[in-house]
This record gives sequence, structure tokens and C-alpha cells, in this order.
Amino acid sequence: MTRIKQTIQVAYGVLVACALLAGCGLSGSAKNGRESLEDMDMQGAAEQADRMFYATVAALKPEVEWTYRATTTGSCDVTRYWTVMTAVSEQRRGNFLGVVERFWKASDYRIKTVNPSKSMPAIYARSPEGFDMRVKVGYKGQAFFQVTSPCVEKSKVAGPERAANGRAYDGEIPTPNVRSDFWSAETPVPGTTPGP
Repeated sequence: MTRIKQTIQVAYGVLVACALLAGCGLSGSAKNGRESLEDMDMQGAAEQADRMFYATVAALKPEVEWTYRATTTGSCDVTRYWTVMTAVSEQRRGNFLGVVERFWKASDYRIKTVNPSKSMPAIYARSPEGFDMRVKVGYKGQAFFQVTSPCVEKSKVAGPERAANGRAYDGEIPTPNVRSDFWSAETPVPGTTPGP
């Protein structure tokens, strides 16, 4: 009798879950808060790229300062670029990239390539919708993010609505000029092994 009762409870739970998912619009054009590519133009793709970047940098604790760098467009795709103004020391780059990689994997992004270079490490990933993402740490520990959309309907593209969380720069963006007690520290994080 107990086994029958448990089976009924499990079946009921599955039915409730299915009803909730259907009621939340997951069967429509937006799945998991992501707009369907069929309904997306280049402006929508740029906004999706922005959301992907904001979610990624929000995973970095403590917070890093970043600034918007540029937007480029192709015949049917759009790319957003951001520059991190917090210096990431050689000893903390593995931690920085590890946080990004774990967040991307948890977001169902497929890691395409990891460049373990000591001087310019990078990670390349792709979202389930086909957005290509890159994070690279370069000269003087400056990190760069890039998100490129798949081909979508052509449209005009505006800059991001959200302002940089640090200083905005007119003209050329300088090398990292913000120090962090954590990210800029020239010692490994206690209890960790060096990463890429």
C-alpha cells in the first residue's frame, strides 16, 4: 500500500511540475528567459549578449570594475566587447578564469577551447542558442570579454543601456587602473592550486 501511495505522489508531482512549466511560458518563444532566435533581431541579440555578460561578471566575487568597449556588427550578427579595469594578478588569473568557466558550465554553455597560456590565458564558450563568448586575460592582467551572436534578423543596434560599474572612458581605454585586495594580490589564494 505504501509503494502505491509513493507512486501516486511521484506521478502527481510530475504532473504539477509539467503544468507549472507550461504555465510559465516555457513552451512559447522564450525558454528559460531566453528569447528565441526566430524572434530576435540584432538589437535583441545585443541585449541578450549584455545579459550574458552581466550575469557572468556578477559571479565574480569580489566585484571587478569594467567598462563597455565597443559594438561591432556583421551582415546578420552583433558583437559586444567589455574591458575589465580591475587588475588581475598572474597569481589570481586561474581563480578568475575558474569562476567564469564554472559559471558558464552551470549556465549550460559549452566550453569550446581553453588556452592555458601563462601570459594570455583565455576561455571560449558557446551558449545553447549559439552565442559565442570569450574571456581573455592580457597585458598587465587586464581581462576582456566578448559575446558574438549567431545570425539573426538585421536591424540597427544601440549601445548598452546599463552604464559601466566603474569609470567610463572617452577614447582609448587604459591598462587596468583599479586594484583589488583579492584579484590584484600577488599571492595565490590560500588552499588552491594554480589554474590556467
